[in-house]
Amino acid sequence: MDGKPLLVARQVRKVYRSGSVEVEALRDLDLSVGAGELVGVMGPSGSGKTTLLNCLSGLDAIDSGRVEVDGRDLFAMSDDERTTHRARSMGFVFQAFNLIPVFSAVENVELPLLLVGTRAARARARALEMLDRVGLAHRVDHRPAELSGGEQQRVTIARALVARPAIVWADEPTGNLDSAMAEAVMDLLCALNRDEGQTIVLVTHDAAIGARVPRLVRMRDGRLEQDIQQIEAPAELSRAG
Repeated sequence: MDGKPLLVARQVRKVYRSGSVEVEALRDLDLSVGAGELVGVMGPSGSGKTTLLNCLSGLDAIDSGRVEVDGRDLFAMSDDERTTHRARSMGFVFQAFNLIPVFSAVENVELPLLLVGTRAARARARALEMLDRVGLAHRVDHRPAELSGGEQQRVTIARALVARPAIVWADEPTGNLDSAMAEAVMDLLCALNRDEGQTIVLVTHDAAIGARVPRLVRMRDGRLEQDIQQIEAPAELSRAG
């Protein structure tokens, strides 16, 4: 990617402690992600995949190292500053959909905008726009219990993207879905990356999902074991065409 990377992690170390026992979950980890990349993270159970996502997004503290997202050092901020930066610059898609059950689809999607002070009319218009983008214009007034698993995950993707974040973090976004729904959700994420240049870092254990990302990072024992460019990035494809 051209220019300065959107995400820069340098010598990141994370240790979990329980009494006298220490487990080094991330070991001097370095990673850069350019704007517009779709990066998959794979590795065996316990390799540090989810810890990587949590630390690089600022959800968890780190023991040492540096993480910059969109030009700002996450761990030089106060907790409140980091929370605000995360709300404005990041979106999250998790295996558990984490939708508010008493809210309709559109109310769930507009919530992140309302929390950062967006006017109600503008938040509603943007939420409807995103639900249309993910193919749910006909389900905006339905509550989560009235939606299929695949539809619920599409709502969470719309919610993650509604504030036009610099980066979206997706932790096993297809883990609760059957193979057909998983493929449809992955189609959507790939389309958002390809057509809109949305930067996405996606953790998965599914080899079929990992095979579809342009860049695949493999982890083992808290370290990056491989960093493979599998498919040309969208900008490179457009230049080639």
